Amino acid sequence: MTKELTYLNYLKQDRLPTQWCPGCGNGIILKLACQAMEKLKIVKKGTVMVSGIGCSGRSAGFFDLDSVHTAHGRALPVAEGIKLAKEELNVMVISGDGDLFGIGGNHLLHASRRDTDITVICISNAIYGMTGGQCSPTTEVTSKTLTTPRGNVDSPINVQALVTAHNCFYARSTTFHYNHAMKCIFEALQHKGFSFVEIKSQCITNDGRRRGFKNSYEMLMSYKETYRINNSTNKLEHNEIGIIR
Repeated sequence: MTKELTYLNYLKQDRLPTQWCPGCGNGIILKLACQAMEKLKIVKKGTVMVSGIGCSGRSAGFFDLDSVHTAHGRALPVAEGIKLAKEELNVMVISGDGDLFGIGGNHLLHASRRDTDITVICISNAIYGMTGGQCSPTTEVTSKTLTTPRGNVDSPINVQALVTAHNCFYARSTTFHYNHAMKCIFEALQHKGFSFVEIKSQCITNDGRRRGFKNSYEMLMSYKETYRINNSTNKLEHNEIGIIR
């Protein structure tokens, strides 16, 4: 008998539970990615998962797929190389905002410019969580971090503008808006060309508590209060989530 395909089949279940902190959003996004692949009946043998460095970069090791854990900031060029070498493969990247926008930012510019047929899921928690809580490229203005104890003064990077400048697929969601995030990943996986999904995620350990949140639940509720869904636009405002095709 053929084994029924469920989202759990995409995971190395013997490696669970994960080593992420209680309340971390990485596990939510790991499940979202697996459920989207299940919904599309993506063949495991023809799929490669690539990640960079950081808390979210560890995600690749939990997928029961061919996977590559790259050097810091190099997830995108490695993924592009895999796709160019064997075009029939489904190539996905799952990594964090520090990895993809910081040291890897130049690669993002050119991967989108080339419109390489890969899907990127960015776990955007606005902090360098693994190394203690330093300010990242997506840290909000006035936010207190280990390196900005008086509040960040630099504007966060406009990821939407970078990706859509080359008419690529861009979507933004949050870990609170589970069904919406699922839709974003589901559509991104079907898109032919470069697709980028940015999911706002919580890091209570090295970010939230410094900013006055008592627990991960409060951070999730802040996403509920802050973000609204906009399904009819070609540009998302700062407090909006949606899909730009």
